[in-house]
Amino acid sequence: MAKVIWEKEKQVSAAGRLLPNNYQSFLAFVFAIQEINRNVHLLPNISLGYEFHNFLHSHWRTLESSLILLTGQSETPNYICRRESRSVAILTGTSWATAVQIGPLLELYRLPQVTFGAFDPLLKSNGQFSSLYQVAPKDTSLALGMVSLMLHFGWTWVGLVVTEGHRGLQFISEVKAAMKKSKVCVAFMKMIPTAFVSYLFNPKRHDFLTKETSPVNVVIIYYDTESLNDINYLMGQHLVTWRVWVTNSQWHADTTGRNFFLDSFHGILIFSNHREEISGFKNFVRTVNPFKHPEDTFLTLLWFNNFHCSFSESDCTLKNCALNGSLAWLPANYFDPATSDSSYNIYNAVYAVAHALHEMLSQQIQISPLGEEERKWVSPWQLNSFLENIQLNSPAGEQVTLDDKRKLTAEYDILNFWNFPEALRIKVKVGTFSAHVSNGQQLSLYEDVIEWATGISETPQSVCSESCNPGFRKTSQKEKASCCFDCTPCPENEITNDTDMQECVKCPDHQYANPLRNYCLQKSVTFLSYEDPLGKALSATALSLTVLTALVLGLFVKHRDTPIVKANNRGLSYTLLVSLAFCFLCSLLFIGRPNTSTCILRQTTFAIVFTVAVSTVLAKTFTVVLAFKVTTPDRRMRQFLVSGAPNSIIPICSLIQLTLCGIWMGTSPPFIDTDTHSEHGHIIIVCNKGSLTAFYCVLGYLGSLALGSFTVAFLARNLPDTFNEAKYLTFSMLVFCSVWVTFLPVYHSTQGKVMVAMEVFSILASSAGLLGCIFAPKCYIVLLRPDSNSLHGFRNKILSGRKEAFMS
Repeated sequence: MAKVIWEKEKQVSAAGRLLPNNYQSFLAFVFAIQEINRNVHLLPNISLGYEFHNFLHSHWRTLESSLILLTGQSETPNYICRRESRSVAILTGTSWATAVQIGPLLELYRLPQVTFGAFDPLLKSNGQFSSLYQVAPKDTSLALGMVSLMLHFGWTWVGLVVTEGHRGLQFISEVKAAMKKSKVCVAFMKMIPTAFVSYLFNPKRHDFLTKETSPVNVVIIYYDTESLNDINYLMGQHLVTWRVWVTNSQWHADTTGRNFFLDSFHGILIFSNHREEISGFKNFVRTVNPFKHPEDTFLTLLWFNNFHCSFSESDCTLKNCALNGSLAWLPANYFDPATSDSSYNIYNAVYAVAHALHEMLSQQIQISPLGEEERKWVSPWQLNSFLENIQLNSPAGEQVTLDDKRKLTAEYDILNFWNFPEALRIKVKVGTFSAHVSNGQQLSLYEDVIEWATGISETPQSVCSESCNPGFRKTSQKEKASCCFDCTPCPENEITNDTDMQECVKCPDHQYANPLRNYCLQKSVTFLSYEDPLGKALSATALSLTVLTALVLGLFVKHRDTPIVKANNRGLSYTLLVSLAFCFLCSLLFIGRPNTSTCILRQTTFAIVFTVAVSTVLAKTFTVVLAFKVTTPDRRMRQFLVSGAPNSIIPICSLIQLTLCGIWMGTSPPFIDTDTHSEHGHIIIVCNKGSLTAFYCVLGYLGSLALGSFTVAFLARNLPDTFNEAKYLTFSMLVFCSVWVTFLPVYHSTQGKVMVAMEVFSILASSAGLLGCIFAPKCYIVLLRPDSNSLHGFRNKILSGRKEAFMS
């Protein structure tokens, strides 16, 4: 008979009894051995036996138990008194601390040790325990799974409670890295000592529910088996019913028999290793009783305490028990019938040892001579090579391998613990997590099934700061975690179209931000059109002034032989009126949708017609001066006036301006451009000047002509002439210069359509100033004072003037 030894740390409840839930692991161990012994294809003609040992929390007790299971006695080390049978392997559920104690002793004999506890990467990382094997899958994706759950529900402000020890420190490292990558922040972190004695001497280290933890609604708790009851006790004492606890499969419900109406553990989410159902195990648990297994003293005590039994005085056997008693009848907080991780791992561990032993014996039969009646027994250390290479599918459908390098990462079932109504204590599967599938499909949840903690009616939130809605960006708070932030509105014409965005995005030039600043709208194309109120007003003014100029021209032509029209060269007056009419009309080129032609024409036409108008005023000013000089006996001056020399000023000045415009158009002509910033929500089509230098040269030349005309007219304003228009010319040029001097700063301070409208207004205002100041007084005399516009009236005015001069 081959013997498999099962040993486990003795976990004791507050009452000093072995925890009933741990008894399920022992039942799984027995069930697997009985199943193998009934299997004719696995280890034929060989029966597996077992021993059961409890390890107490004591160094010398642990070592003593190890010596007993190895030698059969505890007095003489290194001496084996077992004769009938030898153990081929040891199944342990020990922690790292216990493995350090018994590991070196077991390594002396190279006795195979198969652990069924949670996977611990340090057990074989340094090669210290070469004969130790772990049946549990790797827990390397546990942190990733928990963080994925946080992201699914939008929990970014999470507390961490981790038991001390190397596994706890490793989990902290993994979960912090995953949280940082996923932008989930650690609200607080508490390390809980694993030794119960530390609670007696320093209870404050265990009290992790402090003011610091109060704002956090979600807490991740990483349990180690040794510290389980301590943390459960602290949570139960505080009666926290409004938090969501997320933990690993090492957690189990309160096993002390206490029933809270408001349970701190109701709604807890558990990441449990995925496992298939063990066929027949539930029925085995349901039917097991002390009458079938009289050697099982714990089962006898369990029956006695829960099924109203009494002991027989003769042989201490049970009697008068409740009929059809079953472990399935016990409360879930006392005995959970659902298969635990530990039970499942024990079941697979027994099968792994059995298959390794089967392969070893099969190999021995092939090597041993045929017909040999007695085969030499193989030492247990020879089983190591077979255990290391074993790979099988257990009857539960699980792929089992004991080589850490080939071991797969665990897949997880997400369980929801229900304990309302009181003492319900059931675990319901609400989702799965697998790191083997592609991103986005790793986590699967059935949210409608989840029962949240008592007092929470809907999916809870756990954030340091509320999410920033679209239209706002996150601004970090000084000296706080990245999950704590303020929401700042996006600047003008910038948007955020998602929640919790770090930066606002500027809208393209052809779009603009809506009032909420959460998306961009298409800008509408606009320009100074004839349909705009401003465009209508300017175009109507331009046409009205053009008509008025035409009427004045007609009036002068009709009265061309009158003294006031003939004075100061009526040909120049006609030229000035025609040029002013074109000045008014050229402003219409600035209104309407711009194109390449109008962009070029509006600048060149404006420059040339204004040059003609201003040079005509300059010619008229010279005419007034020359007319006065003619009255003196200077023959040369008379010939200069009669020859029409002042009229040559107009073509000369116009030719110079035409040259400047030609250079402008040849080097950098105006072109169509868009203004996307001046008017919100609009793209304004404008004419770009091209070369600003050329534009200001044209304006500067016009300004020099106007300044020259103003200077000459100002000097001739007091010349003694009845129809001397020097005063009017002076005032008109003063108005003209004032308009354009005012235009320059205003033009530079405006944009878009207003800039174009300002340019049109300056053209109309300066032209209207010339028309009104020069021709309004003459029209007044022609229309309202005809007696002064005759030769007779002219002579009377001269005589009266001389008489006044004589009397004075």
